[in-house]
Amino acid sequence: MIEIHPTASRFKVMLGKVKHHAKQSLNDAFEFAKQKWDKSHKVPEFKVGDLVLVSTLNFNNIKGPKKLKYYYLGPFVIVALHGTKAVQVELSGELEDKHPTFPVSLMKPYQPTDKELFPLRNPNSLTLPPVE
Repeated sequence: MIEIHPTASRFKVMLGKVKHHAKQSLNDAFEFAKQKWDKSHKVPEFKVGDLVLVSTLNFNNIKGPKKLKYYYLGPFVIVALHGTKAVQVELSGELEDKHPTFPVSLMKPYQPTDKELFPLRNPNSLTLPPVE
């Protein structure tokens, strides 16, 4: 029979404690990061018929220099909800060729222009940029 040295058995116990401590530390770090994220990120509640703006982050076919590109396009009407993470919108104009379903992270609710603050702004002056 093979004898195990007492130092080796103590080393095994110590490694088990270190592994447990590392696992606990990772879980604590994950929970802390999740709390920080949840505190500053709120998923907007959309419903069918709402007006939303769609991010142009993944639109590679918009002409013109990048620094002059619109960050959001719209407003578009929500046609359908696909769970809580995706929304289908009714695209119009030159964007009809794009797939109409977008993740919620690339959308934000449309806020109409306040006529008292901006009396000269025409709400119908929103035009879509040219698409290649």
